[in-house]
Amino acid sequence: MTLSPFAARFRSFKFAPFAIIALFLFTNVTGLLFNIAFAPSVRASANAAALVVNEDYIPADVPTSGDHDLDLIIFRAGQQYGVDPRLLHAVIWQESKYKVKARSGAGAQGLMQMIPATARRFGCADVNDPAANVQAGTRYLRFLLKRFNGNVSLALAGYNAGEGSVDKYDGIPPYNETQNYVRIITGRYGKMFHPVLDPEQARVQFNLTQQIAQLQQSPIAQP
Repeated sequence: MTLSPFAARFRSFKFAPFAIIALFLFTNVTGLLFNIAFAPSVRASANAAALVVNEDYIPADVPTSGDHDLDLIIFRAGQQYGVDPRLLHAVIWQESKYKVKARSGAGAQGLMQMIPATARRFGCADVNDPAANVQAGTRYLRFLLKRFNGNVSLALAGYNAGEGSVDKYDGIPPYNETQNYVRIITGRYGKMFHPVLDPEQARVQFNLTQQIAQLQQSPIAQP
């Protein structure tokens, strides 16, 4: 029986889907056509799956008090209020050497040596509570950084001598204690400018997020 040209073409079309499926399976198994397009996304997925977030994660370059629980309090306060925890450590080291119940002759108390009036101003009801003390001190430091446009020296001078003194002298007050305080902490921190960012931006800016840090350290290999 002789088929018309139209019938022959119709019969050949019937098998087209099977041919397409077979070609797709063959190229995926052998990788002849699709490996370039699919491989990067597969590798990206594998890398993303490998990034297991550790709730106790602290970047390796953040200083330590020697007490991991205290380090987490400092780190999380920095994350919450958008302040670099490296700066917080520098301040706490100078203020109290990480002594939870430190007290000065002027009545400043706790890790960040909060004056009772300043502690109340920034929501701290118990200056001997490490978390409450660090949170209040961090909020105050953020307030000062914002007030002085990210100038670390002026913010520290305000923390030590009060923001009114910085305004009065239009800079770091001419007090030996305050000038040494600023010099020591900026030397430990190593920066003179601290951008005032919202917490999410600060986490990226200061490399505080585990996944970002891991991706930066281990870039996905190119095909």
